[in-house]
Amino acid sequence: MAGKSTGGLRRIDLARATGCNLETIRYYERIGVLPEPPRRQNNYRSYEPYHLERLGFVMRARSLGFSLAEIRELLKLVDGGMQTCQQVREVAQRHLDEVERRINDLDRIRRVLSETVSRCSGRKVPDCPVIDALQPADVSG
Repeated sequence: MAGKSTGGLRRIDLARATGCNLETIRYYERIGVLPEPPRRQNNYRSYEPYHLERLGFVMRARSLGFSLAEIRELLKLVDGGMQTCQQVREVAQRHLDEVERRINDLDRIRRVLSETVSRCSGRKVPDCPVIDALQPADVSG
């Protein structure tokens, strides 16, 4: 890989190695989720294996739906080196509770839409149960 010859990875190499967008890497650095790396003599950033691991952690957490605030909380625990499984579990449990709430909301939405769509004839008539269901309730009263 092009950036390895002097001991580190360039940002483009980090992006290629992780599949993360360059702008996302910049953003993560700007907000402190990914520490800014030292610069080489040629002024290129020099990302180390630590950055690769950290970015992989962040990307995996994002793929599981963790918010940046939750990821920061997890990283703070890890960076302090004093995290307990209980502390990490509490963060993960709160996230799981939120995921369950969203799944329940989506199930409710699916049921309403499924019922509404099934009542629609699909014919070329002006009356449509889908449109009727989307109309706001009488707000005049």
